[in-house]
Amino acid sequence: MTLSILRFLARAALTSLLVISSAHAQTASSSPTPVKLRIGYQKSSTLITILKARGSLEQALAPLGVTVTWNEFASGLPLTEALNADAVDFSADVADTVPVFAQAAHARFVYVAQEAPSPGAQAVIVKRDGPLHTLADLKGQRIAVTKAAGSHYLLLAALAKAGLAPADVHISYLTPADGRAAFERGSVDAWVTWDPYVAAVDKTPDVRILANGESLASYQRYYLASSSFAAAHPDVISTVFAQLTSAGEWVRAHPDDAAKLLAPIWGLDAATIGRANARRSYAVRAVDAQHFGEQQKIADTFYRAALLPAPVDTATALRWNFTTKRAEAVGVSTAASGG
Repeated sequence: MTLSILRFLARAALTSLLVISSAHAQTASSSPTPVKLRIGYQKSSTLITILKARGSLEQALAPLGVTVTWNEFASGLPLTEALNADAVDFSADVADTVPVFAQAAHARFVYVAQEAPSPGAQAVIVKRDGPLHTLADLKGQRIAVTKAAGSHYLLLAALAKAGLAPADVHISYLTPADGRAAFERGSVDAWVTWDPYVAAVDKTPDVRILANGESLASYQRYYLASSSFAAAHPDVISTVFAQLTSAGEWVRAHPDDAAKLLAPIWGLDAATIGRANARRSYAVRAVDAQHFGEQQKIADTFYRAALLPAPVDTATALRWNFTTKRAEAVGVSTAASGG
């Protein structure tokens, strides 16, 4: 073999090696950087629970290189505390009261989405044969409620409607499970809670619903994200929003299938879950000032009750703008918010 042929073959081999190396580098650079999305949720986080059970959120996020971890909490307040402590990146739906407490604590979060009102999905529960027949009858009674939950605001609103102050009753702050136990053994006279906990007892023969949120508390649930995570991963936030919207539409269109899916997860029968789901809107939408006004009323109510350390201006809270892919104050005009 001549020297010229050897040189030609050497150059060809080198060229091939460079092409392969370049192709490999381009493939590697085009692969998404691995991201971990840590989601916090609670038992009432229906849509997130459905996405988790069906694996659809992981499937939608896989092309973005995102893996998901799930963290369950007993109620909304510890969930948002975990969000502020950077223990989770995204909070499944919490009651409208919870972000107010988070804002008061200067938590670094952004409102991502809101579920339209579901006032019938929380209630003041009393004994059927007991002496409590009107909200005014709550005076002097022992009441269990979960602190900072939507039901907490319902209680305050119910007391105010009856001309009562929080000091006129004896309030015990208990988790839903502990609240139910206290109510059933007679340690408290009333229990204020939300679905699916309401649905778990509302057909019990010795239980009566004294009032729900109608005309008292609209009960809008919010999805939150860490401000830093949202800013760093706007495409992830958009994907999660789209999946939540789709899940909400599926629940409304297939209530029986949704109830059957949730039954073994929640440990409740499908009929109970169907009753709870019927009281929730599951209509997921972007957050804007038009649908945000009750947040200020909630903040003012808790401040007057000495449950917040200082007044909270809810218009200064951050919400996610899906058009600009950035956070902005809720009070900013949102005519082109999209989402």
